[in-house]
Amino acid sequence: MARRAGARGRHERRPTLVGGDILGAVRHRLPADVLLLITVLIWSFHFAVIKYGLTHGFAPLAYATVRFGIGSLLFAAITYGRERTLAVQRRDLWLLLVVASATLFVSQTAFAYATQLTTASTVALVFGTLPIFVVIFSRLIGTERGHARHWLAAALSFGGVALVAAGAQGGLSGDLGGILVGIFAPLTWAIYSILIGSLMRRYSPYRLSAVAGLAAIVPLAAISVPQLVHEDWSSIGWLAWAALAYSTVLSFVVTNVLWFTAIDRVGANRSSLYVNLQPFLGALFAVVILSESLGVLQLVGGAVIGGGILLARGGRVPVAGTE
Repeated sequence: MARRAGARGRHERRPTLVGGDILGAVRHRLPADVLLLITVLIWSFHFAVIKYGLTHGFAPLAYATVRFGIGSLLFAAITYGRERTLAVQRRDLWLLLVVASATLFVSQTAFAYATQLTTASTVALVFGTLPIFVVIFSRLIGTERGHARHWLAAALSFGGVALVAAGAQGGLSGDLGGILVGIFAPLTWAIYSILIGSLMRRYSPYRLSAVAGLAAIVPLAAISVPQLVHEDWSSIGWLAWAALAYSTVLSFVVTNVLWFTAIDRVGANRSSLYVNLQPFLGALFAVVILSESLGVLQLVGGAVIGGGILLARGGRVPVAGTE
């Protein structure tokens, strides 16, 4: 479905950014594989970036709300410049405004709190279960036929998560909260991806992501009011602000544009191969940048999760950016 929607998008107006259409020039001149590699590298580095921001002044919901709110508005503006409308049919509004936005809201909240509660490397490895959740829910709702290897892949991947939890720095009891919360981020993102995937015959992925993102700002901002009010903005250093800017502009807006462009050119199956690298690169960046450590059990758990991903590689890839 991503390829079909992308093919339609070739005839639509392309996005223009203030400042000379630099992003448009980059994405049209670079090969799709380069775009995919850049996207996954930015997403992977984001685990370390958000951890830095949350440990240097920002409260989780304050960070998530500012990042997601500004990012959604920017992406909606790009989408409107591309398509000249954000309109969707009335019959689809409930799905986008309620169900899809709710899953986005939970995913963003869970991701922020998980990163605060445990290490960035642990969150990155746990996020590797995203393709497995996509496969599971696709089978459960009947959009794709189930096969024994997919359920084996799911069992294998969740066994890997258990190993990651057991080998976490604080031990199972110390990091269990962060890991349990962290599971909700890929779980709800998988549901969101499948939900809006059902609408891609009628709308571009740009429009679906833009509308759902705008709708999700409301509950996220509402629940974040106490932290936004009590946040000591003046005490936050410039590096933490730079982390927020990276999260908003690069990891949210730019990567979504590059991601959709790459899917438009080469399809979802080839793109999914790059997404599978994200949890392992994310853990590597966290170890190198934040001086985190990975125990033997976590390394084994990451490898087991990777094995599950490879076993279930025929599953549907997420239709939107993963963060």
